[in-house]
Amino acid sequence: MIENSKLPGISHHIEKEVLSLDEKDLLYGIEKCVPGSVQYSIRRFKKSKNWNLEDTGTIVYHVEKNDPSANSLKLRFCVSGNMYCGEKKTECNNCGLNFSPDCGAKTESVDLLSFTFSPAYLHQFTRNDKEISSLSDKIIAFQHPGSFSRTLPLCTKTRQTLNALLNHNYTDSFANIYVNAQMQILLLYSMDCLLGEKEEPAFKSKFLANQDDRDKIIRARGILLEHIGEPLTIKALSRKVAINECYLKKGFKEIFGTTIFDFYQGQRMEHAKFLLCEKGLTVTEVSHSLGYSSISHFSTAFKKHTGIKPCELLLRANIPGGN
Repeated sequence: MIENSKLPGISHHIEKEVLSLDEKDLLYGIEKCVPGSVQYSIRRFKKSKNWNLEDTGTIVYHVEKNDPSANSLKLRFCVSGNMYCGEKKTECNNCGLNFSPDCGAKTESVDLLSFTFSPAYLHQFTRNDKEISSLSDKIIAFQHPGSFSRTLPLCTKTRQTLNALLNHNYTDSFANIYVNAQMQILLLYSMDCLLGEKEEPAFKSKFLANQDDRDKIIRARGILLEHIGEPLTIKALSRKVAINECYLKKGFKEIFGTTIFDFYQGQRMEHAKFLLCEKGLTVTEVSHSLGYSSISHFSTAFKKHTGIKPCELLLRANIPGGN
């Protein structure tokens, strides 16, 4: 049972430390704020000798009965001891080829990551059942009665996901697609930790005990992200990763907590928000870029996922747009 009282988190402790840093200590920073999506910031600081922070995470659940629009679910993480390199791998092969373990471009960093999930975004994961019984479903649907803050342990899976967010090589649109997908996985693992589930739960499906089969399903997820604008059938996807269709569907659901279709549609619509709000594309252009045969089909899918039409999103973001 989660207590409603505030528990010690990382926010106050870290912000106190950050205030002591100069702007020159900021190695890298990115912030995104797309209406109805996830607001996030990733900041990497040059590690100071005075920093003695343990890697940690916090989940902050905020609910207001009289103002549901103010509800939010936040994840915050502090990870220290990583190595940051500002050189692009396309321009520098030292790290990849292990030519220079003491590369001068590398800097030890302290990384702060913050993700705020809005009710509109989390709505895609809520169940349609009238009676929501599990704690995780109540939190995602903002039906848990009281706000709370709780420290999260950083299990192996969470660390791997954070590392993937910090060290990927994608840029521009592909970076947005990749980060969106990793944030959903991070949310899934964080909810597991919140509910006290084991770090490495046993898989229900026997074939998932095989690392090669798990790798194929993880690869399938990567292929879906690479083909956001070129929809693939499950049959074609299963052939690309050389695994039975039934195993692929069952394994994907068990590993990632969602169906292939729901995952793919969710990523397409989140990317659509990015293209509309950040890139300034019209509804017609976004529809075509995501592989829809008509604007009406795209608009219907967008509303089903977000609750609003693409043109309504543009109005909320005060961005001129249309067909």
